[in-house]
Amino acid sequence: MKKKLIVIFLCTLTAQAFAEVKEADNQEIMSLMQSGVPIIDIRRASEWQDTGVIKQSNLITFFDKKGNYNLKDWLPKLKKIAKEGEPVIIICRSGRRSGIVSKFLDEQANYSNVYNATGGILSWISSKNKTVQPN
Repeated sequence: MKKKLIVIFLCTLTAQAFAEVKEADNQEIMSLMQSGVPIIDIRRASEWQDTGVIKQSNLITFFDKKGNYNLKDWLPKLKKIAKEGEPVIIICRSGRRSGIVSKFLDEQANYSNVYNATGGILSWISSKNKTVQPN
């Protein structure tokens, strides 16, 4: 029994160590959202107003206009929406900021099922997918 527990522990540890951010295109984003995976839009409020947002997006700004961020404020908001082992999609304007945040979640915040929205909201819009005005 003890050997089984050690093997299970090592397998779990290995899986977490080799978890990596997955790139998600628009089709995959739609599929994931239909499966109930939350999407977190990390842009600023002015950006949400400019382009609209994907319906069902959770709006939690990560970087301010100067590029600063506050993990003590942001991370608890995220954890109310998606716990560490649950899948989550991160989106920004072009995929650059969401890539940074996705990598942070994967490597430092114990999130093992993170999807970065490739191309961000710009790709979503250029593919003629709908956006809505934020509430």
